[in-house]
Amino acid sequence: MTSHNDHHNYNRFEDEGKQQEEHTLQDQSEQMNDNIEEQHDLESEQHDQYNSIEQNKTYLASSVSKEQQKRAKEPRSKGLWSMFASGIAGGLVVAVTGATLLSTGIIEQPNTNEPQESIAQETSSTADNNDASTNVIPTAVDPSDGDLSAAISNISDAVVGVSNIQQIDLWSQSQPAGTGSGVIYKKDGEHAFVVTNNHVVEGARDVEVILTNGEHIEAEVLGVDQLTDLAVLRIDSSQVEQVATIGSSGDLTVGETAIAIGTPLGTEFAGSVTKGIISGLERSVEMDLNGDRQPDWTTEVIQTDAAINPGNSGGALINSQGELIGINSMKIAQEAVEGIGFAIPIDSAKPVIDQLETSGSVARPFIGISAISLSEVPDAHKERTLNLDDSVTDGVVVADAQNGSPAAEAGLEQYDVITQINDKEISSMLDLKQYLYAETYIGDEVTITFYRDGQKQTTTLTLTNQDEANQPS
Repeated sequence: MTSHNDHHNYNRFEDEGKQQEEHTLQDQSEQMNDNIEEQHDLESEQHDQYNSIEQNKTYLASSVSKEQQKRAKEPRSKGLWSMFASGIAGGLVVAVTGATLLSTGIIEQPNTNEPQESIAQETSSTADNNDASTNVIPTAVDPSDGDLSAAISNISDAVVGVSNIQQIDLWSQSQPAGTGSGVIYKKDGEHAFVVTNNHVVEGARDVEVILTNGEHIEAEVLGVDQLTDLAVLRIDSSQVEQVATIGSSGDLTVGETAIAIGTPLGTEFAGSVTKGIISGLERSVEMDLNGDRQPDWTTEVIQTDAAINPGNSGGALINSQGELIGINSMKIAQEAVEGIGFAIPIDSAKPVIDQLETSGSVARPFIGISAISLSEVPDAHKERTLNLDDSVTDGVVVADAQNGSPAAEAGLEQYDVITQINDKEISSMLDLKQYLYAETYIGDEVTITFYRDGQKQTTTLTLTNQDEANQPS
């Protein structure tokens, strides 16, 4: 009896187990079907999105193509080079003041009748334009700037490329080492004259000027000036069709339009135009000329947010009337800084340009010493060698007075500490040169106050011309 019941219960449990297993398999099968349907729905949705994207791509490509065809039929304004003439020849990046030039954006000249689309260019290299890669991105120009095309056409053919040609070693052929910009400012008979930056032609074996028609003309370097970073070139005038109109940097106001024209990133983008405003006037920028990380000169510049890119150096900064107001020179190169470029004011540049053109150098007052700042002298030498007490804190220590110089004729000697010229207190060689070059003239008699062995003395000397341009005071 018990055995029969046990067997019956076993069969019943076995049947229930099979039914439960069948239900479980059925549930799993239904779940799998639901998952497959969801996957199909997701794939269908992705397929629809893909089709939509492809349709948009087709529409955009068609729109760009039509716009390109439209622009191809529109006439270009006279005076600017083709934006895509030849391969990038290489731009010049120079640390003039501890700051270098950055590559940012360039703007093609607007059409005279209707604003064109501009070209915004990005490059991964700022030091070597031969390795620069470019992505050309169409953007729109503000229609309110369309009237600037007339101003640009007044000077565009006068802005040229300047190629610095060097021989790398004894066995190699001369080749372009960098490309900058220049401005034709004068045409006189068979010659025309170009102003550019000193650092654009520095170290060149030969220099070529590249006109807006693509013609390369051999240039003669008439003179350079390191302090102002200016150089003057002379070329044959037979193919020169336009000369820049000289304006006045003294009439500028902060906020007015400023336009930079030049050859950024080499000849491929020759004649490029960038627009901004005058951001600041009479800015002082310290320059290290001998690589000792100490300022040797302070130059006064115009600050602008118009992009000054590698190769723009030596190009034109113009106002809204197309008048030359500055020579583009440098830009601060820091990750946290954008839109701070500098140009040499034309009012400051003009006297230097005139002297470089006529004599090849700039005549500056000269006293004939080399010196270091007193602040650089260790305290032990101030006390033992110079015999100075604590009351003398500023000045320059004479390291050498050149034979036959005004300083030597006036009796200045090594270890004399100059503290004053006329009524100007002197604390560094920078102070001394700034005062001499800005406040005095060749032939002036000046009074020198100095300390010798701790005793305060004075002497007078007559300023003469520097024997060599850019020779320290």
